[in-house]
Amino acid sequence: MNHINRKEHDFLGEMEIPNSCYYGIQTQRAVDNFKISQSRLCSVPELIVALAYVKKAAAMANAELNQFSESIASAIIEACDEIIEGKLLDQFVVDLMQGGAGTSTNMNANEVIANRALEILGHNKGDYHIIHPNNHVNCSQSTNDVYPTALRIAIYLKLEQLKTPLKKLQSSFKAKGKEFYDVIKMGRTQLQDAVPMTLGQEFSAYATTIGEDIKMVTQAKNLLREINLGATAIGTGINAPKGYGPLVTRRFQEITGIPVVTSPNLIEATWDTGAYVHISSVLKRIVLKLSKISSDLRLLSSGPRTGFNEINLPRMQPGSSIMPGKVNPVIPEVVNQVAYKVIGNDLTITMAAENGQLELNVMEPVIAYSLFESMNMTIAACSVLKSKCIDGITANREHCRSLVENSIGLVTALSPFLGYENASSIAKEALETNKSVYELTIEKKLLSIEQLNEILSVENMV
Repeated sequence: MNHINRKEHDFLGEMEIPNSCYYGIQTQRAVDNFKISQSRLCSVPELIVALAYVKKAAAMANAELNQFSESIASAIIEACDEIIEGKLLDQFVVDLMQGGAGTSTNMNANEVIANRALEILGHNKGDYHIIHPNNHVNCSQSTNDVYPTALRIAIYLKLEQLKTPLKKLQSSFKAKGKEFYDVIKMGRTQLQDAVPMTLGQEFSAYATTIGEDIKMVTQAKNLLREINLGATAIGTGINAPKGYGPLVTRRFQEITGIPVVTSPNLIEATWDTGAYVHISSVLKRIVLKLSKISSDLRLLSSGPRTGFNEINLPRMQPGSSIMPGKVNPVIPEVVNQVAYKVIGNDLTITMAAENGQLELNVMEPVIAYSLFESMNMTIAACSVLKSKCIDGITANREHCRSLVENSIGLVTALSPFLGYENASSIAKEALETNKSVYELTIEKKLLSIEQLNEILSVENMV
């Protein structure tokens, strides 16, 4: 062995690995084979941390069950703790998109932890006769229980991160609801004038719908607490010592603080991906609402002279290379596009979940890739929408009121007093003559000015 490279072997042959690398031959093969997404494991630190938690819990359980020495276990545990603290992340180099049901991800973790543990004990990287990636770091495990468990915990941690920008976005909508509580405007259904409301009511409704999604995220997280550690290859626990499954789950719970439970049927748990489908559906629900709100904002701010022009969005950047002075609603537009991407990922996850055959779903890597992309984009969209759009929205109060006063929709508020036929007649005449409902009602002496002003007061209408 020279000081630059070391030789490693597997049953396919030998390969030289740079001695600076903590990963080994199986990781290198995966790097060579899977140049697909350009997104490496290190781009999802939550997954790496979750893998280290799994390997730490396994080392603790294996030592207690006398599968290897305390010194080996201690070195593995110390290496795992370093990874949990954020070290060695750059050594997790395999593409998130990979064949093999996550085996390359598992082996990347096994090799990095084994080589760091060897260093801790004063040995050289690659001295696998002392600490072996498979025999020790992967002892009593299979990719098929390691990868699903780590993936579930990583998603659990990421969903907790998602709640923060959702809560901040909800607070911004609430604040705007209070700020605009007295801004009378026209409510619309099917893009046609309906009945009056306040702009505050409109924004308060946005806050409420975001609050519902925060609850959905919390509920979805609970689906991820059921894990299959101890299942090994297909759920039968082959190659794991007696008592390993319950013990490793207890240790995992202790070191993570997450109230995980062992699945009641480990065979089912090894191939089932229903939780991921549900999580993806929750993400789709969130972005659909964000997209709906963003489209509303684009409409309400449209114009400014020839559109609704009820609100002003913050002016973020020039909107045209040819039209001077044009400013576009770029933040709502990008949120719309995030929604379309997350919806596309949801279809990918659905198809991948369906294609889990017999005792294993080999498509979990694309599920992982798609879920993390969706969660990252949703987190970013919430943050950008809040800080670069919602917080800076202002209302065109007088314009909103004038639209209400000139709207045919006012006739709905008069219908209980005039009767449906009279109200319809006034609406028709108002459209034909371009006169206001208010003006025609006075002309026809159907109500007094005092009665009309009382009925059409802001308080009574909204």
